[in-house]
Amino acid sequence: MALLEIDGIHVFYDKIEALKGVSLAVEERQIVTLVGGNGAGKSTTLRAISGLLHPRQGEIRFDGRPLAGLGAHEIAAIGVVHVPEGRCIFGRLTVAENLDMGAFTRRDRHAIAGDKERMMALFPRLRERLKQVSGTLSGGEQQMLAAARALMARPRVLLMDEPSMGLAPMLVEQVFATIREINAQGMTILLVEQNALAALNIADYAYVLESGKVALTGRGSDLIDDEKVQHAYLG
Repeated sequence: MALLEIDGIHVFYDKIEALKGVSLAVEERQIVTLVGGNGAGKSTTLRAISGLLHPRQGEIRFDGRPLAGLGAHEIAAIGVVHVPEGRCIFGRLTVAENLDMGAFTRRDRHAIAGDKERMMALFPRLRERLKQVSGTLSGGEQQMLAAARALMARPRVLLMDEPSMGLAPMLVEQVFATIREINAQGMTILLVEQNALAALNIADYAYVLESGKVALTGRGSDLIDDEKVQHAYLG
């Protein structure tokens, strides 16, 4: 049984069907990526998993437990944490306060300081900016903070939506190196990313979405060599 399973979900925005029977599985400690063009349903899939949207049909299971009926805060509390597109940090709070918000649902207060220290080791730039108001950080620093805040919740699955969006090429490389490092430390990651080549290069498995449906699946390294994927997404 996969750690995270999506079985035939249909998701609507009012009367518009955005997901049309999407199924996928994420095994523990894997990096799985969703690839596809704008409007393919990638971000909608993450929102459905994290409880921001509710499928009209189909089922989402985490560690064998159906997530239907749970609110987004409840899903985060049991271990599925979403780093949304656009970062969505608390811009008026400091870096340190944002990290504290990531640990808001936790009860093991004694361990939070240690986790903060681990975030500083993983994202050294944040250590220099702990007292800085988060809205004044650069785009790359805000992305680091969004990921660190999510990790402060001690998730078992991290949902990452477009982590490299709007970043300079050097920062994009840094972001993907960090994703590899987080995964190497044992984190299971479901990644949505427009930079298909970078995403496929680090993914254990990948799903190509087209118009709300899964069009192609395979190992990340195999899909890089697929002619259809090359033509449509790799240039």
